Amino acid sequence: MILFAFLQRLFALGSLAIFAVAAWLLWRWYDAWHVSETLGFVGPSNAPLWWGAGLMAFSLLGRFPMLMLLGRSEAGARARRADASEIAGADGSVLHVEQEGAAQGPILLFTHGWGLSSRIWAEARADLGSRFGLVFWDLAGLGRSGRATAGYSLDGFAEDLHAVIDSLPEDRPVVLVGHSIGGMTVQTFCARHPELLDRRIAAIVLENTTHTNPLETMVLSRVFRSLQPVIELACKLDTILSPALWVMNWQAYLSGSTHLAARLAGFGTRPTREQLDRTARLITKNSPAVQARGNLAMLRWSVTDRLPRIDVPAVIFVGGRDLITKDHAGEAIAAALPQARLVRVDDAGHMGPVERSAFYNEQIGDFAEFVRLLRSRPAALSRRSFLSPDADLAPPAPKDNERDDRPRPDLSAHPSARPI
Repeated sequence: MILFAFLQRLFALGSLAIFAVAAWLLWRWYDAWHVSETLGFVGPSNAPLWWGAGLMAFSLLGRFPMLMLLGRSEAGARARRADASEIAGADGSVLHVEQEGAAQGPILLFTHGWGLSSRIWAEARADLGSRFGLVFWDLAGLGRSGRATAGYSLDGFAEDLHAVIDSLPEDRPVVLVGHSIGGMTVQTFCARHPELLDRRIAAIVLENTTHTNPLETMVLSRVFRSLQPVIELACKLDTILSPALWVMNWQAYLSGSTHLAARLAGFGTRPTREQLDRTARLITKNSPAVQARGNLAMLRWSVTDRLPRIDVPAVIFVGGRDLITKDHAGEAIAAALPQARLVRVDDAGHMGPVERSAFYNEQIGDFAEFVRLLRSRPAALSRRSFLSPDADLAPPAPKDNERDDRPRPDLSAHPSARPI
């Protein structure tokens, strides 16, 4: 989310400047009015009052017109809470975990993107909970999880994920679903624990994620890669200035500047107002210091040379309008994994699992059904059959600008296959 962090900071400074100008205009009008009242002069012009009041209203209430402008009024799923528990992370930190959904069959374990929390998965909760067990957790330092006690790293996140997996019933297959840094966490976990693949872990789903330093796979990567020392210095400064930045970020949220940054960097289509506000709010609520440390961790990470070790059925989503993680990152992952299928959503941005949730969740649901059949009747289905040239998962017909670049297995003839 480094691109978003850059735009958020840029727009937040602009929003703060508007607030400062508004305060100066109001003070200027008040001072002139006070002097005129004291000395009996003719009252000052009210122009600074009106301009100051208008700019102040925008800096504190601009979120509402910005949502009207940038988002759709369409109603959708809203974030809700499920049965929650706290477990110990790998370093002893407290991890917030929520469980819901079906009591039988595969468990879908969701890991969110950086700066967000498990609240981002509202659509997945609504679409998939009736068919599968769902588990959501907050990465250390984000949402309701406690801060990491041993520092922030992808290896640490992967071991926290391991702790969450160990807390789940052993008799149910687990499908790992990761978005952005969540996908990086899933890849790191699988590379560190290949012995669990195809045993404890039945399959993985990677959404809009990369396999290396995110500066290498974002828009204008050459520019940002050359600026990596500056970006690292800025992240270190963020950890020092965190309290001031937290106040500034909330002012930017109220003004709608954070929503503009989220819309430009995160979404490829026009999201609903609730989706846009949810994304902006979650990023604003989380500590700037924690987010900066996580960004530093991403800049020092790569799993590229370990991808061939991740030998488990995998679905890789890429967004054609994703600026934070360009589609070639997902393509490289799909090419390197032994059992991967690429799903391209041409009009999705980095927040594709939110803005194009219906399509993403349809594909995940069909894939999880395949995993269910594969685990229950291994003799009937080859574990690699979903890669065969004439295979087809028989999903719902893709919507406009949505296509699947890899063939999938035909399950329709199987006696226990669920009609689509």
